[in-house]
Amino acid sequence: MKIKFGTDGWRAIIAKEFTTENVARVTYGVVAYLKDEKREPKVVLGFDCRFGGKLFAETVAEVLSGSGIQVICCDTPTTTPAVSLATVELNAGLGIILTASHNPASYNGYKLKGHFGGPLLSEGITKVEALIPDVAPSVNRNDELIEVIDLNQFYIDYVHRKLEMPTILKSKVCLAYDAMYGSGQFVLPKLLPNAKLFRNEWNPHFYGLSPEPIMRNLEEFQHFLKKNPGSDLALINDGDADRIGLMDGNGNFIDSHHIMLLLLHYFVNYKGMKGRVATGFSSTQKIKQFCAKHQLHLDIVPIGFKHICELMTKHDILMGGEESGGIAVAGHIPERDGIWNGLILTQMLVETKKTINQLLQEIGDEYGAFFFKRIDLTLPDSLKNNIVANCKSGLYRAFGELKVDRVEDLDGWKYYLNDDEWVMIRASGTEPVLRTYAEGRTEARAEEILAECHKSILPQ
Repeated sequence: MKIKFGTDGWRAIIAKEFTTENVARVTYGVVAYLKDEKREPKVVLGFDCRFGGKLFAETVAEVLSGSGIQVICCDTPTTTPAVSLATVELNAGLGIILTASHNPASYNGYKLKGHFGGPLLSEGITKVEALIPDVAPSVNRNDELIEVIDLNQFYIDYVHRKLEMPTILKSKVCLAYDAMYGSGQFVLPKLLPNAKLFRNEWNPHFYGLSPEPIMRNLEEFQHFLKKNPGSDLALINDGDADRIGLMDGNGNFIDSHHIMLLLLHYFVNYKGMKGRVATGFSSTQKIKQFCAKHQLHLDIVPIGFKHICELMTKHDILMGGEESGGIAVAGHIPERDGIWNGLILTQMLVETKKTINQLLQEIGDEYGAFFFKRIDLTLPDSLKNNIVANCKSGLYRAFGELKVDRVEDLDGWKYYLNDDEWVMIRASGTEPVLRTYAEGRTEARAEEILAECHKSILPQ
């Protein structure tokens, strides 16, 4: 089979396409890439909590070491940010994390991290893909080139050096944490020992949950917060802890658009920081309004954090983030890091002495209320392709009574109804779904926009 990387790595179903044979093939592509590019012959390797993670990691280590590449690996599940951090801090030529992120438990995946500590850029991914052989040659594992270290502790030690952890730990701010059975469970509880923990268990099947920190997956955590009151902030991470979800202590969901605005509000208005801002095509218009007010250069990029990462390797980016909850900030690696961002938001509460809802109100007072909705449609390929073809041809000029003012097609199709409200259609790059998004001035309005969109694009 031809192995192709999507917007965030190669993902496939375990034991069907994601096999030790195919993992070995991809790793031979990595070996050839390192040699062709004359990168440091050293790789940081990790795996998350998914089934077979250690077995697949051993396959990668065997191919790398047998090909003369030094391997620095962790023998327990670890997070994507921990691998990215160690890659740059230990001067490795590349990082590899075996994870399917938020996908269901039947999937595993293979992510590549550049020597700079973020997703390998598109050019590098294309080169690796082209170098993947049809059949994996046989090599012998070289144990002398394999070093096992605790990547989780490496990350924890770094956090203590870089953030005001003594101040956070001494404060009365209480955090609740939902690991979603992911690898964040091996990091966050050690950083914040008093956090209230939920789904903090290593279960490769996630009890049937897809570990994506969006509201439809968080009802159980919401009930937990209501039964266990007293938290000031509730942090959620996805399966490999590079994405962030957020709630207030009462279980009210705070979407990623508001999280990005909270971080910008804290950095600019409380810390006096400046810099460029980068955000994905599906993000709220309020970020554009914030940047215009504070005279911050804004880059809007296609979906896929690698586009933000590329900007971060070239410019001083204050905050780079996507609708999916993948966010990176200044002063850290050019990588999504759900735990780091959760700690920054906790630090914000400590320093400002305000609640999360008071800070959200400050943003609302300045830029107005807005609500975001997303529905992923699982459709037959024929219908999905037909909708995409209709978008390309400019067929959709209204959705019911909602007239389209203008259209942008940077990555998918974003149909603006006015300066604040829009609906977007985009085929997923990693899953067999069509994603639909809407932003409205009220929650009911956002729901109405999506409903009218679906009536227009789906057979009735």
